[in-house]
Amino acid sequence: MLIKNLKINNLRNLKSVDLSPHPGLNILHGDNGAGKTSVIESLVVLAKGRSFRSGQIASLIGPENDSFLVVAQTFDEQGREHKMGLERSATDWQARLDGRDVTQLSDLASRVPLALLEPNSHLLISGPPDGRRRFLDWGVFHVEQGYLVTWRRYSRAVKQRNAALRNKDGVMTKSLDPLVEELGQTIDIARNQQVNALTNYLEDIIHRLSPALPSVRLTYEKGWKGVSLREALEASRPRDLERGATGPGPHRADLNIILNGQPARERLSRGEQKILSAALILSQAGLMAASGETPLLLLDDVSSEFDQGHLKAVMSLGLELGAQIWVTSTSIAHYAFIERNKCRMFHVEQGEIHVAENPQTPHH
Repeated sequence: MLIKNLKINNLRNLKSVDLSPHPGLNILHGDNGAGKTSVIESLVVLAKGRSFRSGQIASLIGPENDSFLVVAQTFDEQGREHKMGLERSATDWQARLDGRDVTQLSDLASRVPLALLEPNSHLLISGPPDGRRRFLDWGVFHVEQGYLVTWRRYSRAVKQRNAALRNKDGVMTKSLDPLVEELGQTIDIARNQQVNALTNYLEDIIHRLSPALPSVRLTYEKGWKGVSLREALEASRPRDLERGATGPGPHRADLNIILNGQPARERLSRGEQKILSAALILSQAGLMAASGETPLLLLDDVSSEFDQGHLKAVMSLGLELGAQIWVTSTSIAHYAFIERNKCRMFHVEQGEIHVAENPQTPHH
């Protein structure tokens, strides 16, 4: 997909922004705190309903009003134009898509495939399992129709089972097991397919990004022991009744990233973790593109994370993908290797954004 026009009102320090981006590469540069990342944030919020920087919606709302607004005109893979918008206050939201009210934020998410690389992306390697589960689910959501419905039904069934467990209702708990098992197995199959597909991309991308980085192996840890989830639920029921929560299931799954038989997080430096997380995110972007949905590629402050060689490799892979790329940086000097007629530069200063149509080649 491509963003043709982006309007942002009252999001952090962005009072009123109206951008017409380049279909290829867009570089937002300015001092720290100028508002560059807030532009990236607006696209993530449009796609996911929440920021990658803060779980509190209230922190996104600027001083001008009690809500913020993001509106985008887009082109999909078939060249069709769409218009979507999201307004959020601290307690409520409203959204529209092509002139119609939207009742679920996932209706927007399905229209805004994106891949985000930001300073905390290394937590995909070293952080807790829930981040890796979200990473897998985002990829599956964009390549398999109906996955979100299954995931929501599973989450609801587990909540009902947990309520029965807290009430010490063994009969109700047992009656819910077949549904938890059926939906859990469906999620397991879809995530396994995502891991296998990522594996097909990953080795080549790691080699392109950093030939010195050793090969890694991805395996999916499903979240229960044995073959059958039904048997695992049955075996765990006495303990679950004692704890008041469901133990086995895909809500406990993890993506294992293995290097020479050990977890990659134990073998790799912070810098190597950043490169590997970039390779995983770019692999998922390639998988989305192969399924017919080229994602937006959002790169927040990557020039401070990578040296020039790795930065060039990331940019090259993104451009080869055919993705519209949005990059933030404190200096355009980091991007002197980019042909100026193939990008658009935006200078961000104190929440205001100005386009430089014919920027000069920066001096070192």
